[in-house]
Amino acid sequence: MMLATVPLHHPDPAWRGRVTAMAIAVILLWPMLVASEFKPWILLDAQSLKATWHFLGSFVPPAHSREFLLMILAAAWQTIAIATAGLALALLGAIPLTLLATASLSVSLMESGHMRLASIFVRQAARWLLVLLRSVPELVWALLFVRIVGLGPTAGVLAIALTYSGMLGKVYAEILESSEAHATESLLKNGSGRLSALLYGALPEAAAELVSYTTFRWECAIRGSVMMGFVGAGGIGQRMDESMKMLAGDEVSAMLIIFVLLVACADLVSAFLRKRLG
Repeated sequence: MMLATVPLHHPDPAWRGRVTAMAIAVILLWPMLVASEFKPWILLDAQSLKATWHFLGSFVPPAHSREFLLMILAAAWQTIAIATAGLALALLGAIPLTLLATASLSVSLMESGHMRLASIFVRQAARWLLVLLRSVPELVWALLFVRIVGLGPTAGVLAIALTYSGMLGKVYAEILESSEAHATESLLKNGSGRLSALLYGALPEAAAELVSYTTFRWECAIRGSVMMGFVGAGGIGQRMDESMKMLAGDEVSAMLIIFVLLVACADLVSAFLRKRLG
C-alpha cells in the first residue's frame, strides 16, 4: 500500500495580508510610542534598579499592627461607600437621560412614524449631555470638586456620579434600543407614558443585561474611587498616597493586599448577581 506524500511546506494563503496589516500597525504605532516618550529601558538603569529594590524590600513584612489594620479597614469601607453612593446618584441622573435619549421610547415616533422637531432636539441634547459627562474622567471631576468642597469622600462621590451617569445613560439607551421593542411599541400606541413603557415593556426584556452592566460599573467605581483618593477624595487611595509619600513600603503592601481582596470580593458579588439574573 502506497502512503500519500505530504508536502513539507504549507504556505499560508493569507500571509501577504497578515504581513501588510502588521506593517501598517507598526507604522501607526511607532509615532505614538515616540510621542508618549515610551522608554522601558529606563527601568533597567542601575539607579532605577537600586531604588526599585530598596522600595520593594520595604514591602516585607506588610504592616500588621492592630491600629493600622483598623484604620485601613475603615478606609476600605469608605471606598466601597464612595463607589456605591456615587453609582446610586449616577443612576438618578442616567435614568431620566435614558428616557430622553432612547428613540424606541419616543411617543411621537410611535404615533406618526416620525419624530417631531422638538423631540429630535431634546433627544440630541440628552445625547450630547451624556457625551459631555462621560468624556471627562472621574479623576478630573475629583480634582475639580476637591477644590470646591475640599478634601474628603464628597468629592469622590460627586465625581463618580457625574462620569458614570454619562456612561450608564449611553449604554442603557443602546441596550434598550437593541432589545425587542414589540411590547414597548404596544404600550406607547395604546396611550401609555414613557415611564410605564420603560417599566413594563422594555425593562423585562433587557433587565439581565442592564443589571450585568450596572454591576460591572460598580466594580469599576470601586477601582476608580481608589485612584481618586490620590487627589484627596478619601478612601483607601488617600491613605495609600500618604504612605507612598513617606516611603512606608510595609503600609503600601498591606493596603495593596486589602485592595486586591476588595476588588476580588466585588467581582464575586457581581458574578453572583449576573448568574442569578442570567
